[in-house]
Amino acid sequence: MTIDKKLINELYDKAVVNPRLRINYDLRNSELDLSQRMLNAMMPGTKVDIHRHPNSSESVIIICGSIDEVYYDDKGNEIDRIHLNPEYAQFGCQVPKGVWHAIEVFEPSLIFEAKDGMYGQDGTEFLSSRCDATDISEESSIDLNAKIQSLIEMERHSGSMEVITPLYVSRMLNVPLDEVEKTMKEMGL
Repeated sequence: MTIDKKLINELYDKAVVNPRLRINYDLRNSELDLSQRMLNAMMPGTKVDIHRHPNSSESVIIICGSIDEVYYDDKGNEIDRIHLNPEYAQFGCQVPKGVWHAIEVFEPSLIFEAKDGMYGQDGTEFLSSRCDATDISEESSIDLNAKIQSLIEMERHSGSMEVITPLYVSRMLNVPLDEVEKTMKEMGL
């Protein structure tokens, strides 16, 4: 495969119509590949929840566009920001293991991401899942819809056509099972 303007445009076309305003393209060789290597095409306005990878650092290389990799403390307060833009020779960063982070997108952008551990089994944690269940709002319900859709999309893109159960989603997203069951039922899944 070649990562060229044609592929980038195809990914942008898919990202712009995706409700999440982003699309992942799996670069693993097979389902037995236990790493995560992907292209991530993102549009301005996409929401990447604050998360961390306690078992691996994450390499982020920007191919085109303009983004900030934003670091947070345990309470969700911004502590650092790294601007990535190849036009200014700011090509990438290494997110340290265990650091809370998210991405802010300023223009259509394509990044390459790599880290250890198979998607859904790498220990990724979301800061929002550390909140009390009593703090769940309509907005967090919408976020859970997006996370579930993202997980299903990643599984299907990796070639898995098995039924994705609420228990599997609960474990992969670290969200209470009853909340996942309710949301998946509302989504018609």
